[in-house]
Amino acid sequence: MEIIIASDREQVARLGADSVAQHVLDDPEAVLGLATGSSPLRVYQELGRRVAAGRLSLRRCRAFLLDEYLGLPSGHPQSYREVIERDFVRLVDIDGANVIGPDCGSVDASACGLAYEEQIAAAGGIDMQILGVGANGHIAFNEPGSSFSSRTRETTLAERTRRDNARFFGDDVDAVPHRCITQGVGTILEAGHLVLIATGERKARAVRELVEGPVTERVPVTALQQHPQVTVLLDDAAASLLQTREGHREVITDTPGG
Repeated sequence: MEIIIASDREQVARLGADSVAQHVLDDPEAVLGLATGSSPLRVYQELGRRVAAGRLSLRRCRAFLLDEYLGLPSGHPQSYREVIERDFVRLVDIDGANVIGPDCGSVDASACGLAYEEQIAAAGGIDMQILGVGANGHIAFNEPGSSFSSRTRETTLAERTRRDNARFFGDDVDAVPHRCITQGVGTILEAGHLVLIATGERKARAVRELVEGPVTERVPVTALQQHPQVTVLLDDAAASLLQTREGHREVITDTPGG
């Protein structure tokens, strides 16, 4: 696991964009995994700047979303399909038809999850997966207690996650759905390269568990310790509880992500 402590959130964004760009340079048809939320937003904005400047093209790439709320009407501004459209697709030159999310529509969630797994497999798997982490250690919507072998499925959001996400719903926790569909931990671990982005003091405990804690399903993010290629991009606040933070800083200051 490569731990990079950046000087600020803007450097985190540049390093995250470097990781994406390197994969696309190596394979212009790379399959990307996209997370929503505040953590990757600056990365997407930096990618947009590079595309606009002619330094990068995602035109031939495909992408898959990590998760989606259940119960929101089609086109709801906080559905993750709409969020990715605003925060990623419109900023870069990827074909929106090649950005795929779990779409349950009229089918039940179990059939939807199976179909999504089949779509990812048909694309050859995800080459690089961008991840955030919840304050309780969840990745995607795999809440504490999720099996490390879990696959894409319907699940229930923890109340802490709903409270954390209420800021996207006008601070109205009652507007946050209770149910969602999410890639499983096992699905995520099959991606070729995992790039986790965490900024801010609120993520510090989860980061400490990821880097220094035991591997346990009680803290789903610790599953990343079992993956052969993980890059963790942190700012000072997110790294503040790491006992080894100075060692990481000394070893990899100014080392590019990926």
